[in-house]
Amino acid sequence: MPQTTLAVDDIDLSDLEFWKRPDREGAFAKLRAERPVAFMKEFVIPGLEMPPGPGYWAVTRYSDVWHVSRHPEDFTSGQGIQIPDIPVEFNEYFSSMIAMDAPRHTKLRLLVNKSFLPSMVRKIEADVRQKAKEIVDAVARKGECDFVAEIAAPFPLRIICEMMGIPDSQWNMVFDQTNIILGGGDPEFGGTAQHVLAAGFALSELAQDLGRHRLEHPTDDLTSALMHAEVDGQRLTTQELGSFFVLLVAAGNETTRNAISHGMKALTDHPGERARLTSDFPRVMPSAVEEIVRWATPVIHFRRTAARDTELSGQKIEAGDKVVIFYNSANRDESVFNDPYSFDVTRNPNEHVGFGGGGPHFCLGANLARREISVMFDELFRRLPDIAISGQPDMLLSGFIHGIKRMPCRFTPQG
Repeated sequence: MPQTTLAVDDIDLSDLEFWKRPDREGAFAKLRAERPVAFMKEFVIPGLEMPPGPGYWAVTRYSDVWHVSRHPEDFTSGQGIQIPDIPVEFNEYFSSMIAMDAPRHTKLRLLVNKSFLPSMVRKIEADVRQKAKEIVDAVARKGECDFVAEIAAPFPLRIICEMMGIPDSQWNMVFDQTNIILGGGDPEFGGTAQHVLAAGFALSELAQDLGRHRLEHPTDDLTSALMHAEVDGQRLTTQELGSFFVLLVAAGNETTRNAISHGMKALTDHPGERARLTSDFPRVMPSAVEEIVRWATPVIHFRRTAARDTELSGQKIEAGDKVVIFYNSANRDESVFNDPYSFDVTRNPNEHVGFGGGGPHFCLGANLARREISVMFDELFRRLPDIAISGQPDMLLSGFIHGIKRMPCRFTPQG
């Protein structure tokens, strides 16, 4: 069991300094044991001239995270999925459907859902494999590279941009803007609300321009399919498309790249588990993917708002209170996962919450993410069988995204 020197009263999840601590896992273990629903003060958002909000309840046990996720009538998303209070229009502009409740959420989810079903993911299997091959081709002769910048990051970015029909001349721009949006308080990516606003606006305008063009000149890309899809006679507006694109590239690019990055680090740190995987890749990889996502938990938390007076783990929650569910803590809950601090590629059962805790906001792109992770490791271990992380990762300073900015790797060069 991990330990911490912090007393439970001194654990402050709103303090960015907390997320630098090496004993974070111990702090969350203490919260789960002693104060599973803990009140936290809010932080000041850099660049916004507004006082901090009223505070929030930090939910750290698996059972409570699961309950909140699956009861949207009691814990709503429409007032925001980030901790600070910001206008509803701003929430929907940046977060699209994940910052909505039924019936608006249901309408948008139905319009885009077909493009992410398992059957649709299977249709792009060849494209996913081709992108993985191209990325490994580009580094194979080097013998070393930045695993994040040259392998994990470009892979999901290229897949999503190509699916949407974004020209490759814009791919680097999309990558840079998503880093700013999800960089949170990390000074490297701007660290202010103004930078985040500008990045979201740029991505939305890119998608809206493409959407308007595809209305008149449809092709076989996802943007065309989304702009012409109908549910009960309703279509996406270009603004809704722009907001969805911001969500898609942020969630699909940033989170999958971090799952792959954390997965490579874990497989380097646990050579026995790597041997189990590579000795029988087709059989073991499906469970390994789930363990990689549990281990990484790329999205640390989301917020809900209590719609009525209720209770979680004996703590009374009042209507209007902010409730923040910490997926990272739920995925280490000792009451659910046997030996949760061990990396086990054959872990079973493994009903983690790395894609959310179920309910209407379960990750739309989970099937695509699973396939991307599996295909990339298949390509890496076939082509670069001794690839390993060769230095400490440079971690993103964030309490929202469990991100790796840079991480060196080495391997025997391949011609």
